[in-house]
Amino acid sequence: MSHALKQVFNKDKTFRPKRKFEPGTQRFELHKKAQASLNAGLDLKVAVQLPPGEEQNDWVAVHVVDFFNRINLIYGTISDYCTEQSCPVMSGGPKYEYRWQDEHKYRKPTALSAPQYMNLLMDWIEVQINNEDIFPTNVGTPFPKNFLPVVKKILSRLFRVFVHVYIHHFDRITQMGSEAHVNTCYKHFYYFVKEFNLIDTKELEPLVSVWVGSGA
Repeated sequence: MSHALKQVFNKDKTFRPKRKFEPGTQRFELHKKAQASLNAGLDLKVAVQLPPGEEQNDWVAVHVVDFFNRINLIYGTISDYCTEQSCPVMSGGPKYEYRWQDEHKYRKPTALSAPQYMNLLMDWIEVQINNEDIFPTNVGTPFPKNFLPVVKKILSRLFRVFVHVYIHHFDRITQMGSEAHVNTCYKHFYYFVKEFNLIDTKELEPLVSVWVGSGA
């Protein structure tokens, strides 16, 4: 990563604290393997594939946490420009509005501003990935039956962050000279969710028309 990008994507701009993997654990080793594939410049379609001999749920768990961290960084860089005034509705252009729903305060889908939505989303994901009953960290502890449904919900909601950033704030990303990094992160995310069928194709439609990469 260039010095300019490092300045943009620095830890101070992370929207939420990064979730880290414990050194010495299987999850940490998988994380290193995934990073090595990316750093080696492998085709992203190849880099997302399950390494031989590894468990798919472990591979998925590592990537969910990694995408959470990376998308936090991306949103953190534009969060000062995503305000109640500029983004009174969490949306991706005029065709797509995203409403928030959870098991506590918002039991029905509720229209919120983009910053409100982002805060609730990141808080909710943090709770999920730090829940040992859903994302077990001990070797030998099985993943629960609801692991993949929770993962699909996390990733589909993280995708909405990409949609909002691309459609409403990409001019700011371009001004910072970080569009290549964001595009690569999105491609990585896109190929991963397609590889393991983690987001319905219909949900991916908002970015089809603004896809800035090629060969997707």
